Amino acid sequence: MTSVPMVEQTAGRKAADAAKRRRERTGARPPRPGRPGRGRKTGGYNRRPGFLTYGLLGAVILGSALPILWSVLVASHDSDALASGMTLLPGGNFFINAATVLDSIPFWKALGNSVLVSTVTAASVVIFSSLAGFAFAKLRFRGSKVLLVFVVATMAVPTQLGVVPLFIVMSKLGWTGTMGAVIVPGLVTAFGVFWMTQYLRDALPDELIEAVRMDGANMWQAFWHVALPAGRPAAAMLALFTFVATWTNFFWPFIVLNAQNPTLPVALSQLQSARFVDYSVVLAGVVLSTIPLFIVFAVAGRHLVAGIMQGAVKG
Repeated sequence: MTSVPMVEQTAGRKAADAAKRRRERTGARPPRPGRPGRGRKTGGYNRRPGFLTYGLLGAVILGSALPILWSVLVASHDSDALASGMTLLPGGNFFINAATVLDSIPFWKALGNSVLVSTVTAASVVIFSSLAGFAFAKLRFRGSKVLLVFVVATMAVPTQLGVVPLFIVMSKLGWTGTMGAVIVPGLVTAFGVFWMTQYLRDALPDELIEAVRMDGANMWQAFWHVALPAGRPAAAMLALFTFVATWTNFFWPFIVLNAQNPTLPVALSQLQSARFVDYSVVLAGVVLSTIPLFIVFAVAGRHLVAGIMQGAVKG
């Protein structure tokens, strides 16, 4: 009786002979042993990125970093240097301009308001969008597809169309000038619901939900202990996007808040006077308002990438 290793070896020799005959007919050169990543037809996973790839990545990084570098450069000079022709070398007036910013606007109050609004909004968007995404992705109920299409269709409506009725509602509630007027309208977003629905639909097997339900867990427990951990990479990305978008939001807070209780973008707009704009001071304020975002990326970036890579691994 022929053993399994002998059958595998025989099959391997037959396959090698067939490949050799095909190379002889086509005139192709045999692959070099021990060099899997150098051939042209070894597959995209073994090929190293070339000059074009590094060039495109470098151009994207340079284009993204150039506005920040230019803001830091302008913020380090004074208005006289800007008027006479600023050099490409940094100046020594950044801390003076930063002190002017802190004295001209309620910077620390605006910073606290932005931290509060961005954190609460990001957390609520993740929770509510995950709940809605789990329902649309894994629960079977009448009209689910129609409701999901309706939610996605609301993204096509411009934000400016809802400003007037939303402001009237906030005025009736007495919330104008408060943080509640900024937080409550952003507690959940259509993009977040769509994002979590698409991710949980592919990343969470139906068999896992059925197994948890057979073990005696209700649907809330299945969501908290199974669906939410499975959607952690998408939830982390959604939280980061929402935090940055809320931090930089200017349009609605500028309408509903006042100068005594602003967020950072609204407070920075107070640096521009009617006749003269000192761009060194304005961009110094922009740099100061960007520092917390760099801190968030530095702290959460590694965990974010680790979560994404963990969610990309197929078990």
